[in-house]
Amino acid sequence: MTSKTDTAAQPEQDPDQDAVAAATQTVAEGGSVVRLKQRTPRARGENGRFIRIAPELAEEEKALPEDRFLDREVSWLQFNERVLQLASDPTVPLLERARFLAIFASNLDEFFMVRVAGLKRRIAAGIATTSASGLEPREVLDEISGAAHELMGVHARVYQRHIRPALEDEGITLLRPSELTDADRAHLDDLFRKTIYPVLTPLAVDPAHPFPYISGLSLNLAVLLINPKTEREHFARVKVPPLLPRFVQLPDDEGADQLYDARFVSLEDVIAEHLQHLFPGMEVREHFTFRVTRNEDLEVEEDDAENILTALEKELTRRRFGPPVRLEVADDMDEHVLDLLVRELGVHAKEVYRLPEPLDLRGLNIMADLDRSELRWPAFGSMTHPDLAPVERAAAPDVFAAIRSGDVLLHHPYDSFSTSVQSFIEQAADDPQVLAIKQTLYRTSGDSPIIDALIEAAEAGKQVLAVVEIKARFDEENNIVWARKLERAGVHVVYGMVGLKTHAKLCLVVRSEGDSIRRYCHVGTGNYNPKTARLYEDLGLLTCNTEVGEDLSRLFNQLSGMAPRSKFKRLLVAPRSVRTGLLERIEAVTDAAREGRRGRIGIKVNSLVDEKIIDACYRASQAGVQVDIWVRGICSLRPGIEGLSDNIRVRSVLGRFLEHSRVFLFEVEDEEPTCYIGSADMMHRNLDRRVEALVRITDPRHVKTLTALMDEGVSDDTSSWHLQSDGEWERHFLGADGEPLTDLQAHLIAQYSKRRRKARRR
Repeated sequence: MTSKTDTAAQPEQDPDQDAVAAATQTVAEGGSVVRLKQRTPRARGENGRFIRIAPELAEEEKALPEDRFLDREVSWLQFNERVLQLASDPTVPLLERARFLAIFASNLDEFFMVRVAGLKRRIAAGIATTSASGLEPREVLDEISGAAHELMGVHARVYQRHIRPALEDEGITLLRPSELTDADRAHLDDLFRKTIYPVLTPLAVDPAHPFPYISGLSLNLAVLLINPKTEREHFARVKVPPLLPRFVQLPDDEGADQLYDARFVSLEDVIAEHLQHLFPGMEVREHFTFRVTRNEDLEVEEDDAENILTALEKELTRRRFGPPVRLEVADDMDEHVLDLLVRELGVHAKEVYRLPEPLDLRGLNIMADLDRSELRWPAFGSMTHPDLAPVERAAAPDVFAAIRSGDVLLHHPYDSFSTSVQSFIEQAADDPQVLAIKQTLYRTSGDSPIIDALIEAAEAGKQVLAVVEIKARFDEENNIVWARKLERAGVHVVYGMVGLKTHAKLCLVVRSEGDSIRRYCHVGTGNYNPKTARLYEDLGLLTCNTEVGEDLSRLFNQLSGMAPRSKFKRLLVAPRSVRTGLLERIEAVTDAAREGRRGRIGIKVNSLVDEKIIDACYRASQAGVQVDIWVRGICSLRPGIEGLSDNIRVRSVLGRFLEHSRVFLFEVEDEEPTCYIGSADMMHRNLDRRVEALVRITDPRHVKTLTALMDEGVSDDTSSWHLQSDGEWERHFLGADGEPLTDLQAHLIAQYSKRRRKARRR
């Protein structure tokens, strides 16, 4: 892709407006502005270092071309570009478009805090290696910089040229200070005096006051002051309080439609209008907004930590002082102010992003939350799975009785989380016949009914084990709080295995029934979080199958005690058997195809990066197997290359819900298909450094359901993005007749509603 070049001495300048306009148009039409430069990589060893290809290496290894992998960082930026394309789509409801702009900004923040920061740290330490795509570490940084500058320019332009005017047409306005009425100013004066002024801390820079620390993701005002007595210029920084609303809603204007109109002003503009109160006796000459992104990834040396909870708490304190990786500034900032920030923060010219105000468009979530149903997706309410409540009745369904009748395959958010998984755990906590509950917790809300149910169970004398992953990125502080809350209630809290994050989604309930016990299980693809369960698409299996119960008992013993040699019957468990188990099944389909039998592999994941899995898919394609990849985010596989991936197609579906489930489907002619669901993405961290679990689905009805889901996800009749062999994504949302293609999520809403109506008539 193209990017503006600058001299090393000058900060990054505002991108050429014609180029930004062209890029904006490309994004709006579903095209991509993020492109990977072609490289021919050398072969890599197991440890990532380069090696020579010895003549004695297996022929099948040499048969795969060296340029077969796409760069994962560029692929992630392309994913976020797809989010931006939804914000640019006029067929998407307006407030949802504003939400997608906020999501784009939040996603990019995390990308810089983790991926860019991690890459810079490895380069500085001399341990960065050339990527599988063949890019040198600094080339990857250059690719990221060029793509990020272009995308952030498009992002700002979409807001300024499209979303902001459209919002104003609907009576939702973000006012500039010059547009405020006298009544508005009186209201803001009062608000500033009572609420904002007391929490502001202006910091001057002079020989007695060194340049202040600028916290990551904070919005700031750089203020130029003049001392009227000495005529000397001074610099000060004012931090915009992050705990106050980003956009301040103004009272209804006289004559406005009070039912629909909503007027806002940015918090930094309110502060800017009152700077004289912060610097009495000084002349406020100019002010500019800026924002810093820092390295906020965590590094906890667990092997040396006596208490991982204490170690993490200390690391969270150090996180605040990570080095800067990005500086966003208002596009009208003076050069000498920018020079000061660049020098004092220690950022490179390429890490400076000039953007039109307002910066930090995450604040658009405030507008997206407005109660304007006509500007949102049509109303949708999850429904109870018919196997859990086949008939309507006032009493809560007996989840245990339903599970005894047969396995229940859940599909959230179409199937209600609260009347399935949540009810399962709440009934277990309340049931006197339940002896024990064992649960993994990766991310959940602080006020979660799941946490309350576990506490209730422990207080009732049940054995309750919670395997808490406090290292879940950016949820660490929240997780520490509710982990301690569980401990105080008598729950046995463990933090998994040293060196591994526990990412598996598992719940085991042990219940006394007559003279024996029965184990009830839930294995899912999503977190036990009732809030995100309404927005994330996920799958889950409720079962009392003996083999699954035994597997979960072994796995929980492994997580809480010492059981390193555990073997499993229906589970694949990382880091030992997920990759090897899936490779065995891919190879089995490949071998069958070589024997002349038709085969198909379907993989639905958030990310596909692992080279061994990708290479196995390439070999399957070469053998004639149809390989369908349905990926939400990153994909390093290159489809459609003659002789390598002719039989591979890659699709991505984005929309109202975040596609989060993982499905692995293996079909061979004249054999029963094999299907797994679970928590693992096909990435090194998931397969090598996390505890992940996939469960094999055995009910033919459920396998058929998942097969149909895969068919719909990759169908040419479904609106989606298609990955091309050159690494670019193309959006396909209109058919040959110009009519919109099927919106998969809207189709599933209708499909599950119809299923529920049929169940009521039984």
